[in-house]
Amino acid sequence: MRILVVEDEQKVADAVREGLEGERYEVVVERTGEGAFFRVNTETFDVILLDLTLPGRDGLEILRALRQRRMETPVLVLTARDSLEDRVTGLDSGADDYLVKPFAFAELLARIRALVRRGRVAEAPRLLVGDLEMDLVTRKVTRADARSSSPWREFELLEFLMRIRVRSSRARRWREMSGRK
Repeated sequence: MRILVVEDEQKVADAVREGLEGERYEVVVERTGEGAFFRVNTETFDVILLDLTLPGRDGLEILRALRQRRMETPVLVLTARDSLEDRVTGLDSGADDYLVKPFAFAELLARIRALVRRGRVAEAPRLLVGDLEMDLVTRKVTRADARSSSPWREFELLEFLMRIRVRSSRARRWREMSGRK
């Protein structure tokens, strides 16, 4: 499972990254709002952990833009903003969950698992390249309606290669839409 951690505080970002990698998640850390906005438009993530106070583009602005573009990736807001008004604003802006810093790492893991379990009908955790489909939850691979299970290492390698293909396709479409070469 691939998680984007958007956090500008080095210590927090490193601690979250190390903890998630220890749980065998693939983690990408982005420290600016602009960098995060680019990544979510060009790469695929199963969950986004989003701080609200970021250099460049604000976390709420990123969240609203994602939802306006109908991106359904689950977003868990991780922030020091702890007032009731802040939590309501975050959830009303499109967050799927809201966790206030400091937090217990075990609770963060439980919330990530809950987001993945709930999933979104519009965007199940699957990868699709041509007629090859990979279900990241059941770990099944289907090609031309033939289904198979893969050993752990082979599944991870295939997932890695498929994500590269998906990312390059999204990056190309984003450049075309924005008029960049």
